[in-house]
Amino acid sequence: MSLLAGKVVLVTGGGNGIGRAIAVAMGAAGARVVINDIGVSLEGAGGSSSPAEETRAMIQEAGGEAVITTDSVAEWASAKRAVDTAIDAFGRIDAVVNNAGILRDAIFHKMDPDDWQRVIQVHLSGTFYISRAAADHFRAQSSGSMIHITSGTGLMGNVGQSNYGAAKGGIAALSRCIALDMERYGVRSNCISPFAWSRMTSSIPTETDAQKALVAKLQQMTPDKNAPLAVFLASDAAKDVNGQIFGTRMNEIYLYSQPRPVGTVHRAEGWTPETIAAHAMPALKHAFMPLVSSAKYINWDPV
Repeated sequence: MSLLAGKVVLVTGGGNGIGRAIAVAMGAAGARVVINDIGVSLEGAGGSSSPAEETRAMIQEAGGEAVITTDSVAEWASAKRAVDTAIDAFGRIDAVVNNAGILRDAIFHKMDPDDWQRVIQVHLSGTFYISRAAADHFRAQSSGSMIHITSGTGLMGNVGQSNYGAAKGGIAALSRCIALDMERYGVRSNCISPFAWSRMTSSIPTETDAQKALVAKLQQMTPDKNAPLAVFLASDAAKDVNGQIFGTRMNEIYLYSQPRPVGTVHRAEGWTPETIAAHAMPALKHAFMPLVSSAKYINWDPV
């Protein structure tokens, strides 16, 4: 039998890129798919059902079943309608993939507050709204999988993406808390930090030879490379996988660490600012995390 036979999966941002690849892979694995996409530009402008319709056609051409919802994830009422679409069309929901997102990059001191708000609303609040709407159904049926798309920017940092990084880092924290809250009901929550050449990366400049070489490498990382892990996490084969953060990059799968104490200092009489400077910071400094971007941590060629 197909890995997801009988299951219903909602994929947000399923009209393009990684979301489309995941939706198509879910259908190929036997799931009935709800494709959520409002068809906007990378910056969140416009709106069209065409991207979602193209994804649905791909699933149907392969013999699968799919329906479309163009409800925005950025508001509670419309996100709930997206989940209700699964119930109305297929009578149940078994997994959600929180992939929808926009980019409004800027150096922090030049970032417009509206660009902050919009990115947080779509990525972080959207992930909460979809997951919260699905949680009641998952709890009632004592099963369900939430798969959240995070990013190296949120986990390690990047230049010019404080809004995106805050949202994606928040998603990782949200996923962990959901996993702790919902484990008793048989519900799982995990993150994927994907790498792919898509609309999210196509704005990288190609003015220098080094930039052109980087883009050539990135173009090898097609969105479909990220889909198998999402399918696995949606399946019953992943019943013991919960609260984890995975990365997918070309043919690599890796597991991220999560923040834990790495050092401690104690002073029986308590601390003053002066003793912190003289004792605590020198004792802890060896464990400080270096201030480098995600690209410096994952600095090998895609394999």
